[in-house]
Amino acid sequence: MTVLRQYLDSRFGQLHLRIARPVLASKRRPVVCFHLSPVSGAIYENLLGELGSDRVALAPDTPGYGASDSPAQPPSIEDYAATMGEMLESLAIDEIDCIGFHTGSKIALELALQRPASVRHLLLISTPIYTAEELQQMRVEFAPMVVRADGRHLTDYWQELMRWRGPGQTPEDLMRYFGIHVSGGERRHFGHRAAFQYSTAAALPQINQPVLVLNNNDDLQEYTRRALPLLQNGVILERADWGHGFLDLHTAEFAKIAREFFDRAR
Repeated sequence: MTVLRQYLDSRFGQLHLRIARPVLASKRRPVVCFHLSPVSGAIYENLLGELGSDRVALAPDTPGYGASDSPAQPPSIEDYAATMGEMLESLAIDEIDCIGFHTGSKIALELALQRPASVRHLLLISTPIYTAEELQQMRVEFAPMVVRADGRHLTDYWQELMRWRGPGQTPEDLMRYFGIHVSGGERRHFGHRAAFQYSTAAALPQINQPVLVLNNNDDLQEYTRRALPLLQNGVILERADWGHGFLDLHTAEFAKIAREFFDRAR
């Protein structure tokens, strides 16, 4: 499927999104995919092409990332979710299924709380639950990047990506998105800041929609397992053979999992 680009007006300026539509009209709900920080909807390009064969599939760039305009001040997850709800109104979409990845999982959760009649299923790639000490450590680890004249901030960040690369993910795979990772400038940390201020532990018990949590072999694996007792209507699927990069390395298999989950109880 051809993945097209589109801009919409939003509360933070222009909102950029990728969208794929089936050739024939479909009665299946559209799927909206929210990316992790600090990248963009580009990580979903192959998946959109796969899912777009039988339903509308779209991936917005969270404000401040990719080609979407940035908020002037640090937003909250609630702000991001409200922006995505307004995006649905602009596109005249009444009901959706959601895929969220790390920060995107929090946006999907909050959107389901803000618009429970619109969000029907949540497929969340990681739902981390932190202790207070762990949360403080995360805020330090994901503090704003200090730009150095010798470029060492770039090599340090590259090594961090190499450390957490997923099974089968090559340096060439990482390089495909490296420019997006570092393109956010002085506001690059806004997404992480919002994520660490949002409580997944508080949100999950309020969610009545079906939830499938995909727990990959990545930096949030152990924290995500703590979410199981908080799921009212959900399960955790462990995939130790998947990690960062799985959306490109295992596109068809993940699309099959998503379809079966979203279409089980339409």
